[in-house]
Amino acid sequence: MDRHPSDRITFPLIIVLLLVAFLAGGGGIGAALANLTVQLAALAVLALRPRECAAFWRESPLALRLLILATLALPLLQLVPLPESVWRALPSRTLVERSLEFAGGAQGWRPFSVNPLRTALALTALVTPLAVLLAAWTLPRARLINLCWIIVGCGIVTAILGAVQLGATGDAGTFYGSPAPGEILLGTFANRNSTALFLTFALALALLLPAPRPHPAVLPARLAVSALLLLAVVLTQSRTGVVLALLPIALGLASSLAERRRGGSAGRAVLIGLGALAVLGAGLGTLMVSSPPGRIGATFERFEATDNPRRFIWDDATFSATRYWPLGAGMGTFDEIYQVDESLENLTNRRAGRAHNDYIELAIEAGASGLALAAAWMALIGWLSWRVRRSSQRWVAWSGSAFLLAIALQSITDYPLRSQTILALAGLALLLLARTAFDHAQGDRRALA
Repeated sequence: MDRHPSDRITFPLIIVLLLVAFLAGGGGIGAALANLTVQLAALAVLALRPRECAAFWRESPLALRLLILATLALPLLQLVPLPESVWRALPSRTLVERSLEFAGGAQGWRPFSVNPLRTALALTALVTPLAVLLAAWTLPRARLINLCWIIVGCGIVTAILGAVQLGATGDAGTFYGSPAPGEILLGTFANRNSTALFLTFALALALLLPAPRPHPAVLPARLAVSALLLLAVVLTQSRTGVVLALLPIALGLASSLAERRRGGSAGRAVLIGLGALAVLGAGLGTLMVSSPPGRIGATFERFEATDNPRRFIWDDATFSATRYWPLGAGMGTFDEIYQVDESLENLTNRRAGRAHNDYIELAIEAGASGLALAAAWMALIGWLSWRVRRSSQRWVAWSGSAFLLAIALQSITDYPLRSQTILALAGLALLLLARTAFDHAQGDRRALA
C-alpha cells in the first residue's frame, strides 16, 4: 500500500485524539461536556483527513464497511419521522401517546424513537471510534505500533494516578469522584470496570508488541510494566477486570510457545510467557500478604458477594425488552423506559441508569435488529482474527482481538461501550485487526503476481 507524506500529519492527529479520549472520555453519560470534547476532536480529525477516510472506504474489507454503515443506519432510521398511524402501531407506543395527551402536545408525525434526543446522542457517540478507524487506516505499520505503545504509556500513567487515589482520604486524584474514596483505583475513569478493561488492553499490548529496537533491558522492562499493569487491574477491585486480565496472559503464553516451536529465542519465549506469570504471580502473592486490609484482599472478597443488585435490574429490564420486542424503543432510551417498568419491590434510593448488561439494553433499544448487528460484529471479528493467523503481525492483531473479546464479555455484566475512551480504543483494536488482515492479503496478492 502506498503511503502519503500526509502520514506525518495524520500520526500526531491520532495521538492527540487518543490522548483527549484518554483524559476526557471516561466519565460516561454524566460527563456530557467532556464527551463533547472528545467527539469534537474526532470530528476535527475526520474533517482534516478526507483522503485517508476515502482510502479506508476503498481498501478495507467489504464486510467491515457494510457493518459500519448498518451500525450508523440503525439510530439514523430511528430518527426518521413516521406518520401517526405508523408510530402508534409500534410496540408499546401507548405510553408515548398518553404522555402527549397529558402534556397537550401535538400528535402527528413522530420519530420511531420514544426519545429522539437520546437516540441522537447515541449516534454522535459513534464518531470517536469511526475517526480512529478511518483516519488512521493509511498509517504505516510502524506508526500503528507506536500508537499502541502510547496506550501502554497511558496504562502506566493510570497506575501512577491510581497510587495517588489509593493514598487519598477523599476524592483527590479522581476525575469524577469515587464510590469508595481511597479504596479503589479509577485512573481517568468514573467506572472501575472500564478502568480495568483499559488496563487489560494496555497489558496485552505490553506483552505482545514488538520492541522499538533490540536491547537487553527491553525484556525486564516489559515484564516490570506488565506486573504494574496487572497489579493496577487488581486494585480497581473489578471482578470482571481480574478475570479478563487472563486473556492477555494467555496470549503471552501462546505467543511464547509458538516462538519456541518456530526455533526462536528460547530465553525470550520463556520470559514473555512463563516468566511473566511467575513474576506477576509472585508479586501479587506478596502484596496480598503485606497489603493493608481493603486493598487486594477486598478485590477477591467481592467474588463472594451475593447481594449484587444487577439480577433485579435484569429481571425488570428483560420485561422492558419483551414489551418493545421485536423493534425496540430507540437507542439511548433505556433510562426512561426502565423507570416505567421497574418493579416496586426492586426500588432503591439509586437509579439503575443502565441495564448492566448491554445485550439486554440493546434488546430494549434496538430489538432483534440490534442483537443481530451485535452478532454480526462478533462474527466479523472472529473472521478477521482467523484471517490474520498466518501473518507475521498476528500477535499484535490478536491483542486487538483479545480487547474486543473482553468488551463483549464485560458487556454481560456492564456497559463498557458507553465510554468514549473505550470506544476510541475499540476503534484502535479493530484497526489493528483489519489492517493486519488487509496487509496480509495484499502480500499474498503480490506474491502471486
